[in-house]
Amino acid sequence: MPQITPKSTPIYQTSVFTFDDLNELELYFEQPGQRYMYSRYANPNSDELASEVHKLEGGAGAIVTSSGMSAILAAILAVCKAGDHVLCAEEIYGGSSALLTQELSRIGISVTYVPSADTYSFDALVQPNTRLFLAETMSNPLLLVFDLKRLSEQTAKHKIKLVIDNTFATPVLTKPLSLGADIVIHSVTKYLSGHSDVTAGVVICNTKEDLQRVQKVMLTYGLNLSPFESWLAARGLKTLRLRMKQHCSNAQTIAEFLASHEKVAQVWYPGLAAYPQHKLAYEQGNGMFGGMMSFRIKDDAEAVNRFMRGLEHIPFAPSLAGVSTSVSYPLGTSHRSLSKEQQQKIGITAGVIRLSVGIEEPEELLVDLERGLSKL
Repeated sequence: MPQITPKSTPIYQTSVFTFDDLNELELYFEQPGQRYMYSRYANPNSDELASEVHKLEGGAGAIVTSSGMSAILAAILAVCKAGDHVLCAEEIYGGSSALLTQELSRIGISVTYVPSADTYSFDALVQPNTRLFLAETMSNPLLLVFDLKRLSEQTAKHKIKLVIDNTFATPVLTKPLSLGADIVIHSVTKYLSGHSDVTAGVVICNTKEDLQRVQKVMLTYGLNLSPFESWLAARGLKTLRLRMKQHCSNAQTIAEFLASHEKVAQVWYPGLAAYPQHKLAYEQGNGMFGGMMSFRIKDDAEAVNRFMRGLEHIPFAPSLAGVSTSVSYPLGTSHRSLSKEQQQKIGITAGVIRLSVGIEEPEELLVDLERGLSKL
């Protein structure tokens, strides 16, 4: 048979790898990482994806998982045990909040939510058993930009781990580990994969110790990613830089259009010059502001329905970061699990719509958005 040298990594669609004899099995355990045994532990495709994300984010290494939520779970369980305490930014993805409040509390991990006003002065909230602070580079859905260097100084002072969800920004904009974060997580489902056809997550650690703990949690809890989805995500990752540039460019154009529209009451997008964290977002985001934004129309669910029905090409899809633009409704999807008081406190009202801007021609998107707004 002629030598086979593929340009792209093949899909290793197998659950298990074989050994010649017992001696070879012993070598597997004596020399970790030299070969494969079982795909729940490791697989060439998941290792390739982890390696490529690690190159982008830096740090000591990366572990891929079955979803963004399993990445958050792995990161927290790598650091915390029963009886420990977690600080979490008040403005956070609803799924992260539900995990902490509804599930991890059942196994003895408690949480305190840090109000936005106290983000960099949370000393009074730290307990002797506080182990980590969870936040996002840019919050979902209202795009509050966190000063990661400043936040890392505060967490270091209290000797607690800083865990940052970098899904919205991606390492093209921001590399949290370089700004002092200890652990970074992504929903690979979103920008890293980028084509709305993969469900995956990844955890990147600044130290080998944390990385080994995440790996242990991943394989023990069975949070591994399948070979095929690993392969799909690695393929999508190859165009990340190119895609992010277009996402950001389109988003800037659309944010300026919405900000000047008479039927739009408010726009949350860091690229707008008047945005409270505009300067920070520019400096921390490598001169780019991302492809995500939210805007508010009349605080009435039926008005939102009329807007969505008026769109011909932009679908209502409760996810984000695909190559095609979509709208979502935080009150009814990502932040549905929050109480009415929590929703109101962080500003998620009935008229808030989240917009994930794709890489289409911006003129086409503007026409469709005008079409939807004309129904109000």
